[in-house]
Amino acid sequence: MRKICGLFVFIFSLCTFSFAQNSGGRFRISLLTCAPGDELYSIFGHTALRITDSAANSDLVYNYGTFNFDDPDFYSKFVRGKLDYSLSVASFPDFISEFQATHRDVTEQVLNLSDIQRTAISNALRVNMEGSNRYYKYDFLRDNCTSRVRNLLLNYGNLHITRPLVPAGTSYRNLIHEYLDRSNMNWTKLGMDLLMGAPADQPLSIRESMFLPDYLMHGADSSGGLVAERQVMRFGSAPEKKGWPWPLITLSFAAAFILIISFSRNKKAVAFTRIADTVLYLITGLIGCLLLFTWFGTDHASFKSNYNLFWALPTNLPAALLMLSRPALLRKYFVVTSLVYGLLLISWYWLPQQLNPALVPLVLLLFLRSVQRLKP
Repeated sequence: MRKICGLFVFIFSLCTFSFAQNSGGRFRISLLTCAPGDELYSIFGHTALRITDSAANSDLVYNYGTFNFDDPDFYSKFVRGKLDYSLSVASFPDFISEFQATHRDVTEQVLNLSDIQRTAISNALRVNMEGSNRYYKYDFLRDNCTSRVRNLLLNYGNLHITRPLVPAGTSYRNLIHEYLDRSNMNWTKLGMDLLMGAPADQPLSIRESMFLPDYLMHGADSSGGLVAERQVMRFGSAPEKKGWPWPLITLSFAAAFILIISFSRNKKAVAFTRIADTVLYLITGLIGCLLLFTWFGTDHASFKSNYNLFWALPTNLPAALLMLSRPALLRKYFVVTSLVYGLLLISWYWLPQQLNPALVPLVLLLFLRSVQRLKP
């Protein structure tokens, strides 16, 4: 019986190997890396796999970045980390037409894979296309269109990198900033820095650093012998944009204006300061409640342990409601906020999380207004 089983395994392996050689030789698998676009959803570029089968006269692109933008709950699902992305397949001409229309270059790296590896990747994609296998819960940092392709190449290809692709200590946030700075998206950068907590500041491993298209492309180039051929399809990608750091400028002027007015004893200035304080604490309290929700109410791992809660105190919300009616009750509260904001400013650059520099004038304003509120 043992000999019969052994013979069966041998025959099955031989047939599988023969099939891989006969069918794998027809395939050419390429890694496609698409340049960033102007819209937020495309600012980090895109990754896909192209499979050319000369025997079947097919040229298909497998794309893990497909989502339904028309879903009425799109934004709600995205914020809560419950948005389904899916694997889709399209002809190469149809796929490439989008990038021609939006003037985004596409780099193709033809991969040097064995017949068995090409067959294994093709079979894995085929299985992923079946029914509910197509769908996955999107996570921008850890499970996206690029990381899915990266995992395929690590598991079934010969993507093997021993030298780091980024300097030691580089984090997810650092690489995200690189793209946002390049496109002069300073307000978007501030918004993302508000939402992403300390997990986004952990140093990246070699594998984790390939979560963005350009870095997977560089990883393929750095994996000795993986790239057999490389070409760039030029469609006129937009140059880098340069501009002023408007969030820092705007918040600095706003903070300076409120502080200058607050030192005046004029009745109108006092009334304005009272309203400004109420609005300031109301907004920061609402932001704090939002950050608490993203920490505990969503599936985004990168939104947890958010140190922005040290300035966006959720308790500022009820405090704002008491400022106009019963301000005397808040004296002890302002003692606490003065200490919290003061310590935050002192420890700003030593926190486990990188806070956006544009927030410094805002936190300084909160600190000084808390101190001034202590005066009778």
